Parts: sequence; C-alpha cells; structure tokens
Amino acid sequence: MKHLKLHRIIASLIVLVLVINYTAFAACLPDIRDVAKKALPAVVNISTTQIVEVPSSPLPGFGFDQNDPFEQFFQQFFNNMPVKRKIYALGSGFIISKKGYILTNYHVIRRATTIRVTLQNGDVYKAKVIGKDPKADIALIKINPREDLPTLPLGDSSEIQVGDWVVAVGNPFGLNGTVTAGIISAKGRVIGEGPYDHFLQTDAAINPGNSGGPLLNLKGQVIGINTAIIAHGQGIGFAIPINMVKAELPYLMKGEKVKRGYLGVMIQNLSKDAAKELHLKNIEGGAIVSQVFKGGPAYKAGIKPGDIIVSVNGKKIRSASDLPYMIFTMKPGTKVKLGIIRDGKEITKTVILGTRPAEGELNNSSETIYKTPYGFSVSNITPELKSKYGIKVDKGVVIVNISRDSFAYAVGLQVGDVIVKMNYKPVRNIKDLKKIIEESKNKRVIFLNVLRGNSQIFVTIQR
Repeated sequence: MKHLKLHRIIASLIVLVLVINYTAFAACLPDIRDVAKKALPAVVNISTTQIVEVPSSPLPGFGFDQNDPFEQFFQQFFNNMPVKRKIYALGSGFIISKKGYILTNYHVIRRATTIRVTLQNGDVYKAKVIGKDPKADIALIKINPREDLPTLPLGDSSEIQVGDWVVAVGNPFGLNGTVTAGIISAKGRVIGEGPYDHFLQTDAAINPGNSGGPLLNLKGQVIGINTAIIAHGQGIGFAIPINMVKAELPYLMKGEKVKRGYLGVMIQNLSKDAAKELHLKNIEGGAIVSQVFKGGPAYKAGIKPGDIIVSVNGKKIRSASDLPYMIFTMKPGTKVKLGIIRDGKEITKTVILGTRPAEGELNNSSETIYKTPYGFSVSNITPELKSKYGIKVDKGVVIVNISRDSFAYAVGLQVGDVIVKMNYKPVRNIKDLKKIIEESKNKRVIFLNVLRGNSQIFVTIQR
C-alpha cells in the first residue's frame, strides 16, 4: 500500500513538471493571431489565363517503329509542330493601397492574357499590370474596387535577423487565406534565380500558390515577398526582401523602367584564407575589387583593383553578394561612402552612383548570374565554382541552378555542368551564350556541348 502511494506521488510530480515545462514553452512562442487577423483581409488570390505554344501530342492510332527512319522523321515532324493552348495559373498578392494597388511576383502574371483578383470577402475583379521588373521578379497590378480596401504596411527588411519569427500568408494549391509561421533561416541567399538574388530564407511553409504573398514580421509589417521554393526540400522557402521592392515602387507606380544604382566594379568574396594572407585582422567579411570599369562611378572616385570594400554608408559587407544588393536598392545619383581597406589601411571613398547600363551594354564580366530561357541559370567560371564542382577549364559557363520542371532537367542537365558550346559555337562566358541564344531565338531545338567531370556529353534541348 505504501509503494502504491509512493508511485502516485511520483506520477503526480512528473505530471506537474510536464505542465510547468509546457507552460513555460508555450509562453516563449509568439502569438501570431493578431498578425493573421490583420493580414488576411489584405491578401488576395490571383488567377491568370495564358496562351502558350507547346509541341503537339503524338498522333493517335499510329504505331512508332524506332527502326524505321521514315516513321522516325514523320513522328518527329508532327510532334514538334507547335499548337496554342490555354493554361491557368494561381498565385498570391497583397494590397498596398486602399485604391487597389497590389504587389506580387512577376512570374505570377507573366504572359497573362487575363488577370483576376479574388479578395478574402469573395469579391472578384479584373486587374491590369501597372509596372513590372522581370529581373527582380516583381510586379505591381491594380484593380478598381468599389470601396476602400484594407492594406498591409511595408516594413524594413534590413532589421530582420536570423532566428526572428515570421508569418507567411497566401493561397498554396488554391487554399485561400492560408497562414503559416516559422523563423528567418538565413539572409542574403543567392540561389541562381537572377542577377539580383539576395533572398530571405524561411522555414515557414511555402508551397506553389504562395508566390507573391507577404512574409510578415510580428508587427504585421511586410518584410518580404514569398517567391521561390526548393522542390525537393522541406522548410526551405525564399522571399524577396521588401527593401528592394520599396526602392522600385516609385518606378513601378509610373509604369517606368526600373533604374538601379551602379558602381562599375567586378568583385569577389574575401575568404578567410585571403584575409590571413593579407594580414587582415578583425575583418568579418568584405568584397575584393577585381576589376574597375573605366569611366564608371568607382573609377572616377579612385577605387582600384585590390581594394577591399568592407562597408557601405557604415553598414558592414559580410559577403560579396551584399554589395550589389545595397547598390541596386539605391537611386542613381546617390552619394555613398565606401569603407575600404587598401594596403592594410582603412580609408573612405565617396562615390556618386551611376545608372546601371542596359543588359546588352554591360561588360560580360560584370554579370555573375544569367537566367536562360531554357529553365536553367549559369555563371561565369570563378575560382570558387572551379573548386566546388571540380572544374578543370577556364572558359565556358557553369550551370548553377536548374528548374526541375524544365526540359533541360528532363534530358539530364545538372548543376555543375559546364557548357562549352551551343549550336556548335564556342561559349567562353555569359556574353557569348547570350549572343548565341539571341541568334537562336527562332529555333525550337538547340544543341549543347557540356563538360561533366572528365567527360564531354552532347545534349539536345527543345524550347
């Protein structure tokens, strides 16, 4: 009997400890109910209709003998005849003006012939595109509402820190008004989506249909636009920092082409080994200037190859990707103070930013990532990429990202492959590749010579 009482006392103590621990744990979790309540009315569902050309389906009723050259030609000819088809797509967006201005991703409304916006109360409106920036994957659309609409305030993405709680709202798989929560997993992620990659990474659940929806801090402010996921990963989503969007809004509102600040340098990361070799101490990061473009803003300010840029207006540069992001979010004509280490000494240079040249006018070495029309992105060969993928050549372009739903992925192209020829013409860098792509824009099939390790393979891709 005494043992039974003792067991009951021990069990009661265990339950009490569990209750106390659970209560303490629950007290540490953020209360996102107010954030969700205020955000939901301002998040919209965007549905689009697109007309696209796709290869026709195999002809019904025809057998296909792979050993018969005539049947091979006949089937290939008719299968490659393009046909127009109507497809539908879903995404998200959020209202930033009570008069009906809505922010979303460019890829949500790309090539859309009609855009319909559904509010949380069920009202449906036709929308038109006001401004767009395909390179940054940002678009501004507008509806004409019958009454003033609820809006979401834009926050400051530079204040968000790794580990901070965030809330994602959108319409994944068409499930309207879905709210998920998580933390910021990383900042400044470069994932090969384009030249302005500097994503916020979050483990808040993001799925197809969330694109264009807001990522919010616990104050209910938008600090990012949910944009991308890694298809084979879980808890890995990416959002465009809202500070980049705010820098573009004045241009998008007017339907103008976005103008970005331009420094006129080529840079690379300052590694720990390089910092040690240069006898630099207490340096957390930086960007080494490897080339200064003659006549550009940096050239006029006296910046030289070998300079290490460690800050912009007092904000530290922790990796080379931080510098272009900071510059891109500033207007041309802005005066910036660059903290520089030259010959081991700290100096400051004031630069008046220029206007980033049009894509075709950029020096080929100034562009680090190029997103091709074939579903993959490439980079010029760098020492870092040579080491990462075991590349043994100096000329060509490296595939750094590939869409899993692309034809290129289906035929076996991989991240780390080096393209050395396209349509039998040599590819030394991104500039060469872009020129050949432009020359081949009317061709439905392209041919690639690819190096993979010690092997060379030949790949055929259909557009």
